[in-house]
Amino acid sequence: MSDPIPVTLLTGFLGAGKTTLLNRLLHDPSSGRIAVIVNEFGEAGLDHDLIEKAAEDIVLMPAGCICCSIRSDLSSTLTSLLARRARDELAFDRVVIETTGLADPGPIHHTLLMDPVLAPNYALDGIVTAVDAVLGAATLDRHGEAQAQVAMADRIVLTKCDLAEPGALQALHLRLDRLNPAASRVVADRGAVPAGALVGLGAMRKTMAPEQALAWLAPPAPDPLAGLSGLSVPGTRPVLDLAAPSHHASDDRITTASITIDAPIPAEVFDFWLGRVVALRGPDILRMKGIVHIVDVHTPFAFHGVQHIFDPPVPLQGWPDGDHTSRIVIIARDIPQANLQGILEVLRTRPTTENAAKGANPQLQNPPI
Repeated sequence: MSDPIPVTLLTGFLGAGKTTLLNRLLHDPSSGRIAVIVNEFGEAGLDHDLIEKAAEDIVLMPAGCICCSIRSDLSSTLTSLLARRARDELAFDRVVIETTGLADPGPIHHTLLMDPVLAPNYALDGIVTAVDAVLGAATLDRHGEAQAQVAMADRIVLTKCDLAEPGALQALHLRLDRLNPAASRVVADRGAVPAGALVGLGAMRKTMAPEQALAWLAPPAPDPLAGLSGLSVPGTRPVLDLAAPSHHASDDRITTASITIDAPIPAEVFDFWLGRVVALRGPDILRMKGIVHIVDVHTPFAFHGVQHIFDPPVPLQGWPDGDHTSRIVIIARDIPQANLQGILEVLRTRPTTENAAKGANPQLQNPPI
C-alpha cells in the first residue's frame, strides 16, 4: 500500500497570522501540491478571499468551530477529496487544515485516526501553531485554548516579531519554552518562513530516519549565554526549571515531563503502563510521544498520542548512532509536574515474577496520577 497522505494542521489564536502563513506555504514549491481545508469563522469568509487566488484546490467548510460542530463535515470533506483524487479530478500531495482560532487540535487528530475511511489514507504530519509576538502573552493569559494549541504543537511560528518590544519578546520565548519545550520554533518575516519549515514534522512514517525521529523528540540545546547582556546563541534556548511555578498562574495548568531509559523496557510493562495512564488520565494528556526500546525487539519504534487516541506505532529504520536509549515526552494539563514525572518513572519497573509481569506489581497498578 502507498503511504498515507500527510495532513498538516495549521492552528493559532485569532489574528495570529495563520492565513498569511498559509499563503506562503501555498507558494513554497518544496511543499508539493496542497489541498486546503479552511474552516470559516463567521460568515465573512475573509480567509477564503485571501487564499483562493493562491491555489486551485480549495475546499471551504461551513461556518462553525472545527473542534466540535463540524467534525462529521471534516470526515465527509476528506472522504470527498479522496474520491476526487481517485477520479483524477484533483492532484495533491498533502492536505492542510486551517482551523479557527478557538479550535482544539485533539478532535481533528482523533477523526483522522478513528474514521474507518480516513485512517488508512491520511496521517497527521504535524501541528503548526502560530503565535502573535505582540498579543501572544495576553492571549495565553486569557484563553486555555491558546495554551493547548502551543502545548500540542510540533512547530511554533512566531509572527509580528518586528512589532514586539525586545523584552516582551524574550519573555514570550521563555513562556513558550515552559508550555512546550520540545517544539521547534521559527520566526516568520511577514509570514515568510524557510522552505519546508511547515511540513515533514512528524515521526509517524516508515521513511523516518533515526536522526529525524530524535529531532522530533529533543528540545534545542540550552543557551549558555541566556540572560547575559541580552546575548543569545542562535538556535538555542535557556535552561528552565520546569518544576518551578510560572510567573503566569494560568500556565501552571500545563506541565511537561520527559524520561530517558537506558535498559530495554519489558513489553508487558510498557503496555500495562500506557493502558493505565490513558484509562485514568487520557483527557488530560495533551500529547505524548516517544522512541522506545522494547525487550527482544531489535529496532526502536516511535509512538504518538493526543489525549486517549494513539497512532499505530511505527518501527524506525534503526538506532540513531547506535544509541538504544528510550525517550518519552508527556505534555499534560492539570497534572502536577512531580506526578507527571512519577508517571514516567514507573517505566523503570522491572517485574521479578510472572505474576508481576501481568500487573501484580503495585507500582504498575497504582501509578502516581
